[in-house]
Amino acid sequence: MERRLYEVVQITKVHSKNTLKLLRFSLSRVSTKHIHHACSCCRYLQPRTPDCSKDPGVNQSSSYYSVQNSEYQENQTVLISQGYQCQVVNYKSSSSLQHALMGVDTVISTVTGKPQLRLIEAAVQCRVRRFAPAEFEGQPGQRVPNSILDRGQSPALNLLRQYAAYIQSTAFVCGIFYERFAVGGLRAHQIGANIASGEGDYIADLRNMTAVAPVYDAANNYSYLCLTSIYDVAKFVVRSLDIPRWPVEMSMCGERMSVNALIELIKTCRGRPLHPLEWQNPSGLQYQLSVADDITQQQRIATHLATAEGRYDFVTPAYLNSMYPDVLTTSFQAWLSHTWAAIP
Repeated sequence: MERRLYEVVQITKVHSKNTLKLLRFSLSRVSTKHIHHACSCCRYLQPRTPDCSKDPGVNQSSSYYSVQNSEYQENQTVLISQGYQCQVVNYKSSSSLQHALMGVDTVISTVTGKPQLRLIEAAVQCRVRRFAPAEFEGQPGQRVPNSILDRGQSPALNLLRQYAAYIQSTAFVCGIFYERFAVGGLRAHQIGANIASGEGDYIADLRNMTAVAPVYDAANNYSYLCLTSIYDVAKFVVRSLDIPRWPVEMSMCGERMSVNALIELIKTCRGRPLHPLEWQNPSGLQYQLSVADDITQQQRIATHLATAEGRYDFVTPAYLNSMYPDVLTTSFQAWLSHTWAAIP
């Protein structure tokens, strides 16, 4: 039986477009045994309408799907115009979700909270083979319980463990997105509506050249983090579809470095010093978090604290890098220099 990759798009309006763009790049590289429509002319996140006649390897009767919450009709119209088939569902209705999931092989989720829990339940009922929950950050096992950074992800992982006999699952681990340091931040890429994701919200403000650097861990050693571009994440996710049995985690990494090295690289790429540059360690950040009264400020500090505590660091070479050495990742320095080249 042919398999379909089922793409689940964040129901918040700001998330959906970017997630589609991210996985649009992925879909251009997927073999047709996993997904009904894979067109090589839709690359590099460009919003082009697929022209399957340009790709002789594509089954033209096939299709790929995006799930949209029924209240976002505007998104649906835009996605259809870009060549997507959209399945409108009601996340509060199990029958609506089950109808949409019939015959689906793999779900890659970008919804969190109760909608994702309902999606998991429906996937199990419909005998979906594999489910990747909305993770795409550090290793789940290092997440602090009841953290302000946990957007309902832990309950989803617990539910998937409960159903482990019925559905495979994996957590994609990629560390910090390069795009946190982009012009406009993650928000400019329409990612991270529920977190502090604007320009300058993580470690350094490259426009004004200021920084709060969680450079030390609790033992006063340099803290490290792994970073990956969303483009490279997309490539690795696509390749992972060929793995017959998913492990519980699949890591990928564009580059691993110390926060101190990151700061030096930013100064080199921008050609001027950071001022002010505030060095931080976990104890200082914990104090700041205890007195912060603004949710965005709390999220910003909590992410810095997680960095100092090694939340975004993991063993390299990462699992998917080792599995697919032919997937060449972009260096952070090359990406940063290109991204900020036109900004004085």
